[in-house]
Amino acid sequence: MIVDPPLLTVRRNFQRPGAASLQALAGAQTGHLVDAMEGRGALDAAIKPVDPRNASFIGTALTCETGPSDNLAIMGALAIAEPGDVIIAASDAFTGAAVIGDNVAMMARNRGVVALVTDGMARDSAGIVGAGLPLFARGITPNSCMRSGPGRIGLPILCGGVAIEAGDVIVGDVDGVVVVPRLRLDAVVARLAEVLVAEQALQARIANGLGSLEAIEALMRSERVRYID
Repeated sequence: MIVDPPLLTVRRNFQRPGAASLQALAGAQTGHLVDAMEGRGALDAAIKPVDPRNASFIGTALTCETGPSDNLAIMGALAIAEPGDVIIAASDAFTGAAVIGDNVAMMARNRGVVALVTDGMARDSAGIVGAGLPLFARGITPNSCMRSGPGRIGLPILCGGVAIEAGDVIVGDVDGVVVVPRLRLDAVVARLAEVLVAEQALQARIANGLGSLEAIEALMRSERVRYID
């Protein structure tokens, strides 16, 4: 590279969703949100809470992109984070070193950040649990990273197989993390209400003894199923 890039490229100003939109999704299960988005939106299944007892959150994506074994962009994101943000860091799914630890978790908590999410690794799990902030990562390793850059903050990223924009809504629970694009919020909120009604109706029927779906039973009787016994 003839000219060194800047250590950090930062987009500070982006549109965040209103409090009413976040409130409309508060408490929603990640699985129901995925159902409301045609079965998509969840990060890689390997990305799980460090503390399953403290996994539920909803907030606004403050995106950052780091290199492998580098967390300068995460530290920069802390410096500009606003209360209610979720710092979500793409680190190329690198597993050789952690990009988030207990000190980052405690500083994020002090900034009003509601959760930390990375497709990479974390360390200092006991301290992370003590910090009380939901933190999702691919795994735990004692190895530490450098603060070297270059990195990007507030720009589009690909994290856990999902494209994410700053200002998207990030929801987590013990099952994983789901991204709700800001531009689809109204549609997802409306569809979520329909999903919940259908789910409650089905579970009521199951509670009353339903053991198989009528559509599946009809399929099993049809010519599209071939029995060989």
